Amino acid sequence: MPPLDVDATVMANRRLSRDYNVLTLSAAEIGTRTRAGQFVMVRPTGMTETLLRRPFSVFEIVRDARGAPIAITILNKRAGRTTNRLYEAEPGDRIACLGPLGRPFTAVSAPSEAWMVAGGVGLAPFATLAEALAAAGTPTTLFYGARSGQELFHLDFFDRLGVTLVLATEDGSRGERGRVTQPLDRALASRAPGSTMIYACGPEPMLAAVAEVAGRHQQPCEVSVERTMGCGMGGCYSCVIRVRHGAEAARFVRSCISGPVFDGAEIVWD
Repeated sequence: MPPLDVDATVMANRRLSRDYNVLTLSAAEIGTRTRAGQFVMVRPTGMTETLLRRPFSVFEIVRDARGAPIAITILNKRAGRTTNRLYEAEPGDRIACLGPLGRPFTAVSAPSEAWMVAGGVGLAPFATLAEALAAAGTPTTLFYGARSGQELFHLDFFDRLGVTLVLATEDGSRGERGRVTQPLDRALASRAPGSTMIYACGPEPMLAAVAEVAGRHQQPCEVSVERTMGCGMGGCYSCVIRVRHGAEAARFVRSCISGPVFDGAEIVWD
């Protein structure tokens, strides 16, 4: 099914800090079609500084009292022109929104467990995934890392879904001091091979480390990569990534259409 191109209205802008915000967009049709791990390409209407849209994982699917999708949200960190405009957006502003795009996560069911590993804004695809796993009755844990405790967001959302939280911060201000892969590695040591599906999203060095840990403990692993995307539909080849399936030669694929979710063991990380 082709993606939808929606001229969405900003319904709300919740600023979480000086750099992070959650933007609610009136894109009910996109929300209805979205599966956990898919993304949208967005651009503020009337923005002349750039012609390109930016990719964002669908963070939440907002529903009415009957459970029908009425909007989607995106988790934004301002770092450049487009992300600054998205941070400063006000209700009533218009955002061009194309989606849903990309390959989603594979949600597992019990008796398998699901362990999500998020670094920074890599939290974005896990709100929708956590809801899907909760609906399936899958025991779920979130390993969530950031530079400081002030950059750990939406913990109450995951807590309400019954997700077990394991936190790590680089400065030790909340949870364990250090990288989130450290408690992940320790916890996997007691798990039977193949018993736990690991999902990861965040900076690529973190994804490579998670894939290595998962492989060493013989656990399946899906990672959502964060590549620069110009179009989101495979036309510009700006988001290529090297993969290898089994003994075949490594090849480049476009992460916007072959991903952004990949088997972590198939990506050529070096």
